[in-house]
Order: sequence, then C-alpha cells, then structure tokens
Amino acid sequence: MTATVEGPDFIALQVRDVPAAAAFFEERLGLRRAPGAPPNAVVFATGTIPFAVREPLPGVDLDGTGRPGLGVALWLRTTDAPALRERLVAAGTDDVTPLQPTPFGPSFSFTGPEGYRLTVHGD
Repeated sequence: MTATVEGPDFIALQVRDVPAAAAFFEERLGLRRAPGAPPNAVVFATGTIPFAVREPLPGVDLDGTGRPGLGVALWLRTTDAPALRERLVAAGTDDVTPLQPTPFGPSFSFTGPEGYRLTVHGD
C-alpha cells in the first residue's frame, strides 16, 4: 500500500510572545484553550484541525523574515463574519478590511499577533 497525505492535521503560528498571542486569539476571536499542550505552546480546541501558537522552532529567525507567514494563507471559519469583524474593529485590531463576498461566505482580513495576516470567513 502506498502512503498518502490526507490533508492538514495541525496548524501552529510561531511567535516571539506566546502569552500575548494566546491572549489575542482568546480575547478577540473567542478561541478556548485545549486541556493539554506542550510547555512551549498554547493549543486551542478548534474542531477538526488543532491550532496553536508556539515558540519558534530551532533555526527559525522571526526577526529576519519581514512579515511572519508571508506566502501562507490562513483562513479561519466563524459563524458570524460581520459581527466578528465589528468586534475586531472595536478592539483596535490592525488593518481590518471591509467584508468581501466569497464562495465561502463573507470574508475579511486583518493583521494578527506579530504581523501574521489572517482571513476570516463564514455566515
């Protein structure tokens, strides 16, 4: 039998300040921490694909990269994109774009912890 890849199974953003990044995702996006995580990360309970913020892996230089995640598109699903967008704007989140129609429902983008560009879509 030939081994195959089924798709993404875990997503983690490498950040300099794990507590600050975790607070952003908890307070502004409403994510909740999963019951277990390694000591250098915060893992969130996020449905079928676990999501985390973690310390950089050995050899990763976040200071020399410009913008973290450049070239990667990370989309997060919500049940109410307009309401979440308004909450982020009210909280002073950087660079929140207007809602745009997409095949996946209305979407918007914003700059998250440490410069990661994130897109949210949903109903």
